[in-house]
Amino acid sequence: QVQLVESGGGLVQPGGSLRLSCAASRSIFSGTAMGWYRQAPGKQREFVARITSADSTSYADSVKDRFIISRDNAKNTVYLQMNSLKPEDTAVYRCYATRIGVPVDLGSWGQGTQVTVSS
Repeated sequence: QVQLVESGGGLVQPGGSLRLSCAASRSIFSGTAMGWYRQAPGKQREFVARITSADSTSYADSVKDRFIISRDNAKNTVYLQMNSLKPEDTAVYRCYATRIGVPVDLGSWGQGTQVTVSS
């Protein structure tokens, strides 16, 4: 399995922005998807965004129009640009990589990065 390392989390005020990065240890070939889930204390894991090797994207309704997922194949990295952050975006964000059609729980996961939105 590929190893994933997230970075870019931190503390930001409401309305602010952060960019998360997820670097893969090797090239992610065609037929794969990478994305982000998040989990807040006491809550279930929640899908955030996904991008396929064909650059098809999807987002949770709660982040649509605020977050943008992108990938740089040359750097084996996926990014999550988070704008207009709200306190309810506070969570541990984890990236994943999997072959399309394979359940995400069977894919590779990063260790997570904390995002805290607070004044």
